[in-house]
Amino acid sequence: MIGGGDWAAARIIPDCVRAWIKGEVAKIRNPISTRPWQHVLEPLSGYLWLGANLINNNCVGESFNFGPDSRINKSVEDLIKVFLKEWGEDVRVENCEDKQKKECGLLKLSCDKALHQLNWHAVLDFENTVRFTSEWYQRFYNTAQDMLAFSIEQINQYVQQARTQKLNWSL
Repeated sequence: MIGGGDWAAARIIPDCVRAWIKGEVAKIRNPISTRPWQHVLEPLSGYLWLGANLINNNCVGESFNFGPDSRINKSVEDLIKVFLKEWGEDVRVENCEDKQKKECGLLKLSCDKALHQLNWHAVLDFENTVRFTSEWYQRFYNTAQDMLAFSIEQINQYVQQARTQKLNWSL
């Protein structure tokens, strides 16, 4: 999961941004690991749509995964390549294996249940997920813009893209 406003430690995007802002090289621990990268707004839209469906649906007490199509998992290296392009500044990364941090090489989510029972699927493709995230951090560090207003603007853009795709929850 990625998205603006994530400041947690040991998270790929925040770690890169913090390093670059300090003029340092970002360290990439597991470049070939794959993840179901998604913007934080994706599962939020799913949770809200699930809540709306609880009234008319027999899915009370069931679990659902909300995420991107599992056939398009991307590696950490793929994420960094697109993020570097979106960041657009002269910054560097280097691969460094960290034997102290054990991470799964492959993470996958099956979101078939959300697709079939709730007619829910992700709005943003991989590139737009990364673009939304990069734009948020760049605005935070490079402008005096009100980040609450910009965050609301991104939410509105997200909803508009969902409407363009005629997703039920957005209509």
